[in-house]
Amino acid sequence: MPRLLADTTPLRNIYFRRLWVANIVTVIGAQLTIVAVPAQIYTITGSSAYVGLTGLFGLVPLVIFGLWGGALADVLDRRILLICTTIGLIACSAAFWAQSAFGVGNVWIILSLFAIQQAFFAVNQPTRTAVLPRLLPDEELPAALSLNMTVMQAGAIAGPLVGGALIPILGYPLLYLLDTIFLVPTLAAVVMLPALRPLSGDAPKVPGLRSVIDGLRYLGAHKILMVSFVVDLIAMIFGMPRALFPQMAHENFGGPIDGGWAFALLFASIPAGAVIGGVFSGWVSRVQRQGLAVIVCVIIWGVAIAGAGIAVGFAHGRAMPWLPVALVLLMIGGAADMASAAFRQSILLAAANDDVRGRLQGVFIVVVAGGPRIADVVHGAVAVSIGVALTTTGGGVLVVIGTVLAALVVPAFVRYRIGRTITERAEGQG
Repeated sequence: MPRLLADTTPLRNIYFRRLWVANIVTVIGAQLTIVAVPAQIYTITGSSAYVGLTGLFGLVPLVIFGLWGGALADVLDRRILLICTTIGLIACSAAFWAQSAFGVGNVWIILSLFAIQQAFFAVNQPTRTAVLPRLLPDEELPAALSLNMTVMQAGAIAGPLVGGALIPILGYPLLYLLDTIFLVPTLAAVVMLPALRPLSGDAPKVPGLRSVIDGLRYLGAHKILMVSFVVDLIAMIFGMPRALFPQMAHENFGGPIDGGWAFALLFASIPAGAVIGGVFSGWVSRVQRQGLAVIVCVIIWGVAIAGAGIAVGFAHGRAMPWLPVALVLLMIGGAADMASAAFRQSILLAAANDDVRGRLQGVFIVVVAGGPRIADVVHGAVAVSIGVALTTTGGGVLVVIGTVLAALVVPAFVRYRIGRTITERAEGQG
């Protein structure tokens, strides 16, 4: 059993431990705001169209500042950058509290604050991940990333449930205030980090467009790193059916049109699987062939999603027994996705030079955020023609086919092992 449970070796490092413990509190606060922003916008406008604008106002700064923030992380002292962006996040949460507490009630102010908050987040997150190889040895990176993602996914389950329940009782101002307060431990943790200045003289001197382009060129020249992004896009664009969950819950599992338990359970199933996978992630630290592990995990994700689509098709308005079957399969997919993400980020951190890690993490944030949003559009459009069950099943099958093709086209990715030297990595690109 101890070998199955999450590997907590990285927590022996005092700097990582401080960041991880602080993040437990911070994630809860962040999820409270994630719930409160769309709920407050709907309360003000009564329009889902305005709520939908949060996607646009969030994605644009996430893409722009995710790429630019990665460039900043390769030029500046990453500790200073983390301090500044964390203070920025605290200021945004305080501004959310102020507009709500004083009854401003202007949806455009809320959306603008949300965009600014996402810009700070887009700079903060690549920097947080890029510092890990400076704090931990390569062999501990998969375990550290699994611990981080377990906390994030647990917050994705608990935060909306708690926040949704507390809004009628406590109101929006207190939720925003709690988010502001819960960010303080993270600020304390980053202040206590050591100096994290660029190690190499090859780092760009000015974090402008050219440095972003140079980072993308570096990615394009390294097939192993490129494939890590490609398989993630394949998994998310074809295999993430979350946009179909409302229709599934109502039409296939007989739930009410405005939500209900089937709706809630479908949304919670993938992150719940990721949390369970994180708790029992002790095995990830013992995997040497990380490239092959990514391929296997993404194929499992695709098979699980395809199986869930088949269960949805058999439901025909009956929740039992097909809803539990679909939920279990989605949870298996979530666990596989968690492991895949841990291995992919570990490859990205270990196989790349330190002077480009920030920029590559910026690309990672863009891919992770953008893939599911593209999936929402694609799945929603296709389901209009062929239905949610066939769309989900077909998407899972396409994940498997696309992943196998990527492995065949770039066999060096499948052969990638942790701990290879830069020379061996370079030879593996050929």
